[in-house]
Amino acid sequence: MSRDWDVRGSQLAAEAIAAGAPTTWFDRLYAEGEAGAVGMPWDRSAPHPLLRTWTAGRGLRGEGRTAVVVGSGLGADAEHLASLGFRTTGFDVAPTAVRLARERHPGSPVSYEVADLLALPAAWRGAFDLVVEVYTLGALPDPPRSDAARAVAGLVAPGGTLLAVAFRRTPATGPADGPPFPLARAEVEALATGGLEVVAVEEHDGPHWRAELHRPA
Repeated sequence: MSRDWDVRGSQLAAEAIAAGAPTTWFDRLYAEGEAGAVGMPWDRSAPHPLLRTWTAGRGLRGEGRTAVVVGSGLGADAEHLASLGFRTTGFDVAPTAVRLARERHPGSPVSYEVADLLALPAAWRGAFDLVVEVYTLGALPDPPRSDAARAVAGLVAPGGTLLAVAFRRTPATGPADGPPFPLARAEVEALATGGLEVVAVEEHDGPHWRAELHRPA
């Protein structure tokens, strides 16, 4: 799969960040992917491996429960959760991504929505039994990453779980100009806000973090 979109994404992100609008580049990149100017960004037909192994390891079933995928892109992670029985919402700030996800998954039970993580619908606060966030926080500089992290945490219902996957900062990588911005462990653990508690923060090859957090019932 061509990664020219990755280079182009960094260019667009730098322009958007310099203009003080750090989320606007996502839709521009998806639009260029659709037009064939670059490869389609984040083009996966299968769920992220660290999500798939996490759900499989728990024999997870979602009947009667709700799930949301933050920055759902083309929909692979949201479709996976729906296949497990969760009543699933996938949202992305990029209207092009949302439209392409709907077209890619005709008849899907997933509700694909356009929404800004920094200005979410009030009805979503504390509304989801499972919240999945893959790479979205690491695509943002700080600010507004800290605000975005609090918004992600705020989606989790009482008794619910947050699963987050991020690139891991190591001594070799150090801070990055990004995106992506590899995160330090403390930045991942900072998702434990508003009553969320860290269950596990795991190091995986990539290098990646996989973090699980829980909100007490």
